[in-house]
Amino acid sequence: MKYVISDAENGLSVKDVLRRGAGLSMAFIKRLKFLDNGILLNGTHVTVRHTVQAGDVLTLATEDTELGESLTPTDISLDIVYEDDYIVLPSKPPFMPTHPSHLHHGDTLADALAYRYRDEDIPFVFRPINRLDRNTSGITLIARDRISAATLTRAMRDGLIKKQYVAVLQGELPEDRGTIETYIRRTERSIIVRENCDADGGGDYALTHYRVIARASGHTVVLASPITGRTHQLRVHFAGLGCPILGDDMYGQTSELIPRHALHAMSLKLPHPHSGEELSLTAPLPHDITSVINSIFGDISPRILDSSDDM
Repeated sequence: MKYVISDAENGLSVKDVLRRGAGLSMAFIKRLKFLDNGILLNGTHVTVRHTVQAGDVLTLATEDTELGESLTPTDISLDIVYEDDYIVLPSKPPFMPTHPSHLHHGDTLADALAYRYRDEDIPFVFRPINRLDRNTSGITLIARDRISAATLTRAMRDGLIKKQYVAVLQGELPEDRGTIETYIRRTERSIIVRENCDADGGGDYALTHYRVIARASGHTVVLASPITGRTHQLRVHFAGLGCPILGDDMYGQTSELIPRHALHAMSLKLPHPHSGEELSLTAPLPHDITSVINSIFGDISPRILDSSDDM
């Protein structure tokens, strides 16, 4: 990573620049200090006490040098929505796990990305900023280095990353817009299944905004924005309203219309971790959800896209 010293940073120490400007933790700066060429100023090794001048260039050894230990690089085609040296945003297909587990090796999003960068001779460590359930499709944000991961994690914590999903619900929501505010916890019977609870129930606060796009034949299409990021949040929240996501066999029931829950992460807005520029990115609806929507509501895809910023 390269960092150019601004006029405002003239005369500061390297440590102050890394802490204030680059936003690095002391623990991370300490790791850089002990790497070969971990911190270079204009191509020369310096200590963190060195004073910088405007226009100087700091080069930091933030790139990965070894493949993540648990990954199995696998040649799986991916639709990449956006990619640069700092982040990559694939549109994850349904039925693909995000990361490896004891049941899944070589068939995950992480494995596919490891293969993509192995071909480019780039070591890859999987650093997901958001995770999608195996059966949820759509846009996923992955950091490509430590600093970008830390920056994006802070942005997510501070509410600067905006997510929007399309969901087809079983049942018709009565209100055109709404806010769902609960606490979500694990159920006693399972480490996977979640449930709504009150503030004293031992759960984590969960907040979702939604807007209805269409209703027909006992179904509803919604745009949903989870403000918090709890496990299964949208699935639990809509089930709690009596309108579970279509095809959700955990919180509702299976459907002949679609072999998975009809949930797609359609759009993401984020500040770029290096430039700060706001990116607004969209992953088109996959074929199975488009087919379900068309069969129930007709072709309303333009309405979905036109409403994506109106929450």
